[in-house]
Amino acid sequence: MKTLLTSRRTKLATLLGLSLLSLGWMGSAGAQTSSTFPNKPVTVVTAFAAGSGPDAVLRQVGDKLSKLWGQPVLINNKPGGGGFIAIEATRRAAPDGYTLLQLDSEHLSALPLLYKSKNFVTLDNFDPVAPLFRTPFLVAVATDSKWKDMKDLVAAAKAAPGKVSYGSWGVGSPGHLAGEQMELQLGMDMTHVAYREVSQLFTSVGAGDVAWSMASIPSSQGVFKAGKIRYIAVAAAKRIPQMPEVPTVAEAGGPAGFEVNSFVSLVAPKGLAADVAAKINADVLKVLADPEVKARYNTFAFETITWSPADIRKQADIKFKTYEQLVKRKNISLD
Repeated sequence: MKTLLTSRRTKLATLLGLSLLSLGWMGSAGAQTSSTFPNKPVTVVTAFAAGSGPDAVLRQVGDKLSKLWGQPVLINNKPGGGGFIAIEATRRAAPDGYTLLQLDSEHLSALPLLYKSKNFVTLDNFDPVAPLFRTPFLVAVATDSKWKDMKDLVAAAKAAPGKVSYGSWGVGSPGHLAGEQMELQLGMDMTHVAYREVSQLFTSVGAGDVAWSMASIPSSQGVFKAGKIRYIAVAAAKRIPQMPEVPTVAEAGGPAGFEVNSFVSLVAPKGLAADVAAKINADVLKVLADPEVKARYNTFAFETITWSPADIRKQADIKFKTYEQLVKRKNISLD
């Protein structure tokens, strides 16, 4: 009897061990690794509106990635709320690479400074994954503006403190922070006007409702081609090939070293496996090297950047330090 009982116990233990081993194997097989990613559709949530420059190139990159991966790449636009609508829609998703988020450098670096009460540090909640592009900004005025260059703009602002207005696509946007930086560098006082939509902003610039604004090529080309606005300077270290006739801010009589740019990248909910992040990064860089993608980028004056996840974090930290000084000195807040 004892022998029979011992035998039964041995069989049960063996079966239990095999069962646990099987479960362990299944768990291992179900874990996401770079060798199995992706084996289902990938969703990319974007903080930018449909039809915008960042949305347009994201859709092209997504289409190329879907062909490379053999899986659909779905784009989900959730603009508004300073980026928080898109952020809240993704930050609690599983950190497995199947939910990504498109943000710009200001979402990464300026939001923590502008919304102090939210106590939200973007890169405490997301991991950098892959770069998409960097874009320079130009200074736009109405076509019939009497200002011919930056020297005229600066002189007008200094002659009438608080009377010269500039528009942007929101408090904390690159366009707003650029105006604040210019005020600080030159000791000027201007009036900032924030618009809810980029299209409204450039319509207002063209109509003279605001005196000037920063502008990217894709966001302002419609109004520019209609002859409503013109560019008097590009806020970059050198002229851009797409607008070689437009001088730099320094060349046009503005402050030396005045540069305004923003980079856009893909991030993932915190905790993404390093090998999966590395695979997505490598595949995105492969897509960015595609001649069709390069040609589309060129029409927007978007610069391709070949950064690793660590590079994205480093560049975001650099911008954070710059914005931290500016926000403190100018007392900028969205709380």
